[in-house]
Amino acid sequence: MSTKIKMTDYQIQPGEEFTLGDLPTKVDRFYKSKKKYRKQMKEQVDELKEQQRMHYASNRNSILLIFQTMDAAGKDGAIRHVMSGVNPQGCQVFSFKEPSAEELDHDFLWRTTRRLPERGRIGIFNRSYYEEVLIVRVHPEILRNQGLPEGLVAEQAIWEERYRSIVDLEAHLHRNGTRIIKFFLHLSKDEQRERFIARIDKPEKNWKFSLADVSERKHWDEYMEAYESCLKATSTADAPWYAVPADDKKNARLIVSHIILETMKQLGLSYPEVSKARVKELQDIRECL
Repeated sequence: MSTKIKMTDYQIQPGEEFTLGDLPTKVDRFYKSKKKYRKQMKEQVDELKEQQRMHYASNRNSILLIFQTMDAAGKDGAIRHVMSGVNPQGCQVFSFKEPSAEELDHDFLWRTTRRLPERGRIGIFNRSYYEEVLIVRVHPEILRNQGLPEGLVAEQAIWEERYRSIVDLEAHLHRNGTRIIKFFLHLSKDEQRERFIARIDKPEKNWKFSLADVSERKHWDEYMEAYESCLKATSTADAPWYAVPADDKKNARLIVSHIILETMKQLGLSYPEVSKARVKELQDIRECL
């Protein structure tokens, strides 16, 4: 496994002042060739597989991975490649798109809270409650159509209030054994254009593209402002954001898998100890066989 990747290089520190435009969307490669990339990826996936087995067996903590990106940043591919070796029994993936009528009749955290991972599981949110301070902030008409009481739809204050609700929720989850790792795959506008064109030119990728993608691209600067405010307000020591350079998909996957792996190692996972009584019971069963 590459020793060059340092997770702290991508972590948004609590209270850190930065401009999103100054954060890199591309860094030097951590692999020398496609062959080397596949080797490194396999090593990390194999190690992650073993960590996940211990995590599932110990049944003590839960892990929540959150992926937020602009369109075409590669989150689906990152999830697919990084988690390719994980036992499906111990992993749950949920994608959150436009809220249903039932979901709109609850607070904005309700639909995602219902999908939080159980102990021993890894939960993956492909988009999340953060949509409510990103796309909803860029398109305030969505907020006005959510059926909130008049006094609560004050656009000058509601974003700070929602940040506070999110931070409080994540602190509560951390106190109760859920480790949260949040990834913002940081893509450049030029690279997004190239990937959109590829989706048009390659028939097998046509299904990924829609006119809505182009429409959202027109709001690029507004999205960057929303993401910058969000990362600053909600990256904490217990639930950090990682801004991963995403112009190179392979590099991004190596960084993401390294961060997940290092975070799981910090949990000090191990298989449950077997008592002497249980060992004797197993030996008795063996004799019967």
